[in-house]
Amino acid sequence: MNYEIVNLEQKTVVGVSATTGNSDSKMGEVISGLWEKLYQGGVNAAIKNKVNEYAIGLYSDYSNDQYCVTAGNEVSKPDNDELIVKVIPAGKYAKFSVHGHMEKAVAAAWSEIWKLDLDRSFTGDFEEYLNSDWENADIDIYIALK
Repeated sequence: MNYEIVNLEQKTVVGVSATTGNSDSKMGEVISGLWEKLYQGGVNAAIKNKVNEYAIGLYSDYSNDQYCVTAGNEVSKPDNDELIVKVIPAGKYAKFSVHGHMEKAVAAAWSEIWKLDLDRSFTGDFEEYLNSDWENADIDIYIALK
């Protein structure tokens, strides 16, 4: 699977979060529930100071077999008291560009990413959804590196 190494500035993400893990039998439900809350629940419309309309799926706070998943948007400044604020640290990332069915393409990419021998830092990996076309989505996946 091809990727490029990029350096990113710090990003602030505002949205909704939950804790899950790869061995959690309800992981899919947990993650899809966050996206549902973000869009059908009206959270996306309420996020202030968005940098753009790109949705972000952030994986952070890795601990043992669990991590925090946040579905939200990058903001110029956090100004949403009722929502979760997370920071994607500045640093070096492996960037994977994925195209296809939104859910299937991302799941397939992650399946491949987990098999790669990347020098991961586990400080904050994220998906950036560049459009909202469910069947022909363009998604960049960033994996934090040491």
